[in-house]
Amino acid sequence: MTISARNRAGSERAARRALWAGRAGHGFVALYVVLLIAFGVVPTAYAIYFAFTTAGDTFAGFSNFTGAGGDFRFLPAVGHVALYLACWLVSLVVFVVGLALLLHRLASRGVSKTLRFLFYIPGALAGAASVMVWLFVLDPTVSPVAFLLKALGFTTFDQVVAPGGLPILFTLIAFWTGAGGWILVMYGALNNISPDILEAARIDGAGPWQTARRIQIPMLRKWIVYMCILAFAGGTQLFVEPELLSQASNGVAGRDYSLNQLSYDFAFQNNNVNTAAAVSVELLLLGLVAAAVFVARSGFFDAD
Repeated sequence: MTISARNRAGSERAARRALWAGRAGHGFVALYVVLLIAFGVVPTAYAIYFAFTTAGDTFAGFSNFTGAGGDFRFLPAVGHVALYLACWLVSLVVFVVGLALLLHRLASRGVSKTLRFLFYIPGALAGAASVMVWLFVLDPTVSPVAFLLKALGFTTFDQVVAPGGLPILFTLIAFWTGAGGWILVMYGALNNISPDILEAARIDGAGPWQTARRIQIPMLRKWIVYMCILAFAGGTQLFVEPELLSQASNGVAGRDYSLNQLSYDFAFQNNNVNTAAAVSVELLLLGLVAAAVFVARSGFFDAD
């Protein structure tokens, strides 16, 4: 075989590999699109249909939305979710970024792998299982930190889950469950920062705090925005934590604490699926608007 023939054969094999790689990528994307349509687009369209119709399948306009907004439980639920989101997002940004920076600083001391593993362990628990663990932690009679709870003046479980302190409790539960994964994401993003940039900052006399504030945190901006978008969307869907606490405390925590609980109550207690769908559509719009604001104000898609 001549050199030109071997070159042609090699080019044909490379072309076939590239074609197969492209088809494989299309296959993976196609599977995702099918699942997205089946479990995302179709349920959303179904909810929108119910939100604008009555039980008799006639067009209802915005009556389901006004009915939900006029319910005496709606505004308190909005306030509860808003307060929880404020606590959750602030704690997430401050502590996740701070712990990721600390983890990055400790990478050279050999403890980074251990800490990464410990951060990730709570995230392996499902939401309901995580709340069940916290039910024991928050009960002064069986809690491993009962001494701390009693030192804070809590002697019964009902005192711990009193409505006034629920945003803090839900923030602790959410942070314990979900922050570990985000810490690892931020740690990976920090590892992508060129060592030359950090070395130049050190030569210029920048200490750890100045390096973090002027170089590392600005370069994490898009990752922080991405985290906030997903955390905001997840926070508006608050349901498992207040629902299980409500059952465990015989209603002390409230069965209609969050908007998702209220939607559930509309659908399965009042047999009003249309109003429940209206609340769900409102949560969807809230998440989309918040995401649009985050993206627009942060320049998320701007080229670096």
